[in-house]
Amino acid sequence: MEQGYRFLVLFLLAMMFSKAMCIRHHKSTNNNNGSSSSSSSSSINGSFCLSWRLGVETNNVLPWRTVPTECLQYVENYMIHGQYEQDLDLIMEQAMSFVSTITLAGDSKDAWILDVDDTCISNLFYYKSKKYGCDPYDPSGFRAWAMKGWCTAIPSVLGMFNKLIDKGFKVIMLTGRDQETLGQITRDNLHNQGFIGYQRLVMRTAANKGQSAVKYKSEVRKQLEDEGYRIWGNVGDQWSDLQGNSPGNRTFKLPNPMYFVP
Repeated sequence: MEQGYRFLVLFLLAMMFSKAMCIRHHKSTNNNNGSSSSSSSSSINGSFCLSWRLGVETNNVLPWRTVPTECLQYVENYMIHGQYEQDLDLIMEQAMSFVSTITLAGDSKDAWILDVDDTCISNLFYYKSKKYGCDPYDPSGFRAWAMKGWCTAIPSVLGMFNKLIDKGFKVIMLTGRDQETLGQITRDNLHNQGFIGYQRLVMRTAANKGQSAVKYKSEVRKQLEDEGYRIWGNVGDQWSDLQGNSPGNRTFKLPNPMYFVP
């Protein structure tokens, strides 16, 4: 009798243990499936967003108005976790490698053109408030931001700028910013961030109102050539900085997946 009782107790304990293990395994499987599904979804979005950014940077996705909402996290990670800076460093290394092959004429006519916004100085802090480009372009909001003069230098471009000045290039800053409203604050912002010694800052005037960026910047570059300048290099974060007439001997496109300027 006592032996039978002990057997019954051991049998019940074994059944309870077996049931507990089954429940634990079921929960573990569900959790793994959920994690796998989440990981798979993240991988799919990441793959799409990587392809989308490649298309944007190669000018194959156009025109585009906003960053796809599913790419918000991807663009944020790209811009603030180091890859953006690494890409800039590589491009500036290529630019400086080209510079090292140039022999200046010594007549003060060897020129290099730099765009301003998100080429020399960064608007990343502003675009963070616009979900890194997921929100539509806001002209009045950007103007209010620019009026603060808080844009920070992009280090790799500032480094190249200083080397160009030291070598004797005449650096022309060419921007789509409006001269009447943003002229002085832009000069101050550039100066405060270390961009000192450039030849001139060219900005939009009433005469350029309504022109596309390509037409406006092409006309400025053609005018510079008519003045006798030789444009050796041209750097910008938008294809519209580099397209059109008189682009220069070499153009260097900087990454910018946050907005598109036609």
